[in-house]
Amino acid sequence: MSYLAQIAEPVRFKGHDGDEIEGYLARPIGEGPYGSIVLLHHAPAWDEPTIEMARKFAHHGYVAVAPHLYSRQAQGGVSPEDAAAAARAAGGTSDEQFLGDAAGALDFARGLPYTNGRVAVIGFCSGGRQAYLAGCRLKFDAVIDCWGGNVMASPEQLNAAHPVAPIDFTPDLHAPLLGIFGGEDYNPTRRQVEMTEEVLRQHGKAYEFHVFDGAGHSFMTTDELNFRVKQTVQAWDRIFDFMERTVA
Repeated sequence: MSYLAQIAEPVRFKGHDGDEIEGYLARPIGEGPYGSIVLLHHAPAWDEPTIEMARKFAHHGYVAVAPHLYSRQAQGGVSPEDAAAAARAAGGTSDEQFLGDAAGALDFARGLPYTNGRVAVIGFCSGGRQAYLAGCRLKFDAVIDCWGGNVMASPEQLNAAHPVAPIDFTPDLHAPLLGIFGGEDYNPTRRQVEMTEEVLRQHGKAYEFHVFDGAGHSFMTTDELNFRVKQTVQAWDRIFDFMERTVA
């Protein structure tokens, strides 16, 4: 079922340490109740493809909340792209700050009067890593990792901002997990995806992974050269099937 009538608008809510951060809300017009999803943007920015994806979820009957994880760098009219660059130059968003912001987005979504209380989280690239982390550390009802890099991280890749590899929190994963990956990706590689599966199986977690041949990193992002139409259509089918089974 599609919902042609939507409301889409900027919102603000409390994040880490009580900081007010901005976000984007897209929802069908109606009383609901609708399942909802927190949408985590990729490292390049809280950008147009992110906003488009939020509206796509609303079109399919879900309430989407897309937090701007670089809000603190975007004060005073700084563009999302410049805010992202400033965050990267400072070493990236810490996992502690991210989890505080994600918890704020989760609470915001659950508190909306037209939602059913079930909330998924989806992330792309760095957001995929963060979605895996959030699925282990927060109380989401479903998790979607789209080509999340560094879910498995070597000791050399860990630092003060990212002190623990998300894979190490796998025993705490309590929600079903969907993974969407490109077969020709460099981070995560196909082998890294297989290794993640091994850990999930070891701990008896509910998951399903889909690796799309002929696709590389960020293959669902419409304004990138890596965009692949056929694989993207198939991936969205997997995502909405998963959403229907977990949070609708």
